[in-house]
Amino acid sequence: MTFLYFISIHLYYLILLVISPFNIKARLWLKGRLGWRTHLKEWRRPGDRVIWFHAASLGEFEQGRPVIDQVKGNYPGYRVVLTFYSPSGFEIRKNYPGADLVMYLPLDTPYNARKFLKLINPDAAVFIKYEFWRFYLQGLWAKQKKVYLISANFRPRQVFFRWYGGWFRNNLSYISHFFVQDETSASLLNDLGISRVFVSGDTRFDRVAAIAEDAKGVELAENFSEGHFCLVAGSTWPGDEDILVRYINQSETDLRFIIAPHEITESHLNHLKSGITRRLTLFSSASPDTIQEQQVLLIDNIGMLSSLYRYGRIAYIGGGFGKGIHNILEAATYGIPVIFGTNYNKFREARELISLGGAFSVQSPEDFLRIFETLRINPGQYERAAMITRNYVKGNTGATSMIMSHLMKELSPAPPDR
Repeated sequence: MTFLYFISIHLYYLILLVISPFNIKARLWLKGRLGWRTHLKEWRRPGDRVIWFHAASLGEFEQGRPVIDQVKGNYPGYRVVLTFYSPSGFEIRKNYPGADLVMYLPLDTPYNARKFLKLINPDAAVFIKYEFWRFYLQGLWAKQKKVYLISANFRPRQVFFRWYGGWFRNNLSYISHFFVQDETSASLLNDLGISRVFVSGDTRFDRVAAIAEDAKGVELAENFSEGHFCLVAGSTWPGDEDILVRYINQSETDLRFIIAPHEITESHLNHLKSGITRRLTLFSSASPDTIQEQQVLLIDNIGMLSSLYRYGRIAYIGGGFGKGIHNILEAATYGIPVIFGTNYNKFREARELISLGGAFSVQSPEDFLRIFETLRINPGQYERAAMITRNYVKGNTGATSMIMSHLMKELSPAPPDR
């Protein structure tokens, strides 16, 4: 199996080489890994104490960010290395100030793993949620380095728990401590004989609570929504937008809609604009003088969605008619009901909020109309759903503190920052 894994890694690399002229993500993936050894040799200083964090992409980084920030604050004598696997994480967070070095993770080969670990020589490694790179884990284990997996979430149908998953289960043996989101994950690991498990919860709750507390105001969005019942739709895809556009075009003129599509290409924005018959403006072309005259504010940038949810009375979260819903906690932290499509079962917070009555799943325009109008015209039902989401986020914070309490016991003091 290790040999097959080795071959598959190299085949994957060859595929990226072939498609890179036609695929921007493949080009970024390859270009970002050029010259990494030279870069690390220049960056490394003798005697450095290093903590290495790895995130697959942007979502995992945001999940681990509360821990990274606290490590940086509590251990100023350590240098933090942050690696990404995906361009969607690295390209957005390559200038993240909480890390001393942000880079792509080199391809998981025996040679790369040895060179990378030799150059950064981490005192500890923290993997966020998932990604079990075999040769990196083996290298850390051989060097007797602590490896932490935080905000992990395991499900019975994963390969680790199948009869044929022995090789994959072996990867788990290289993890020193597991910090999992729920009791189900802990039970699954315990059944495999793994006892180094702590139910800490999900650090995303800490992250979204911090975002809400520190969120900067968006003046245009505030002027647009002020005095109106406003829906904020985030990370929407065509399947979501078909439902939203149908409702918008028949809605009362006093309602307001902020839509932040997942894809903000010119062609996609033009398609959306052509389908909406109500007064609409792009964020980039809106002005304070005319914003109140519009009914739809179409966001044509990235990076402000988490701040925009504060202006909504209800949030619609996209992705539920594709691979899965996006982050609903970014909206729930503001204490507003959330609505999304049907593909949500992999997300514990979505299942739990639905059962509690703070979130609602829709599968058709008719479903959306019924749920949205019920919440809009019934203050009692609305306030109950809003209170549920607010208390749900508040009641699930604290994972970062638990993880940090263990890290602080394990990590030796570092010399003063230089």
